[in-house]
Amino acid sequence: MGKQDHDLNEMVQFAMDIVRESGEKALAYYGKGKHHMKFDEGLIIETELSLTNFFNERLRAHYPEHQVFRNNIEDKDYTHDQERFLWVFDPMDGVANIQAGIPIWSISLALLDNFWPIFGVVYMPATGDFFSARAGEKAYRGEREIRISDQEAIDDESLLFTFSRFHHYYQTSFRGKIRNLGCTDAHICYVAMGRAEAAIIANESFQDLAAARIIIESAGGQIFKMDGSRFYLNDHLDGITIDDHLLVTGPRLCSQVCQSLSTIR
Repeated sequence: MGKQDHDLNEMVQFAMDIVRESGEKALAYYGKGKHHMKFDEGLIIETELSLTNFFNERLRAHYPEHQVFRNNIEDKDYTHDQERFLWVFDPMDGVANIQAGIPIWSISLALLDNFWPIFGVVYMPATGDFFSARAGEKAYRGEREIRISDQEAIDDESLLFTFSRFHHYYQTSFRGKIRNLGCTDAHICYVAMGRAEAAIIANESFQDLAAARIIIESAGGQIFKMDGSRFYLNDHLDGITIDDHLLVTGPRLCSQVCQSLSTIR
């Protein structure tokens, strides 16, 4: 094993360790939202700051020359220096579930090399689900390999995840079941492991999708635009919320899901 592979293995192990540790810290805030409030902004801000500061301190201690993703990255030049490594940390997905004590929420971390995806991990601390993948290799839930559904057609038992207010935008003839669990990472990872055939996601950003993108692609799936064309996440390095709704599924089912939807004018 060469030095480059050794260094990458160390970074992957760092990523897995720091996400697990962040998850343990996040559990201290889990279900602690004020019950009389629909959205406890104070709790969410405190949790996000605590986890982000913890990650930044650990990264500086281990890899002081590496970069942390921030909106509107200015330096996009190719380099051989340590600055080529970029970490994309998302401390919370599913904030309403965190404050309410609902276990479907996640923490994610992606590693990029000159803006090419290298490794992604999604951890759901309340359920213990740990999803990971190296780009171009296999995807895993824990130590077990995962793949997208091998179905070639949508049927009555197929499952489609959607975002809140989906019904404001679409009418659907989708034959199977439609659910919203309130956590995009969970939706994408469940598609990656074949538990659902597709997910429609909205109001996401580069930071939100950096890790889950690696996992779904390693599991044989893709992120598409709603017309069935390929979606390129690196077009959104500005960090601004992506305007388009997106479809996460396998290539064989993409057109079938798209054809089951019609927009509400």
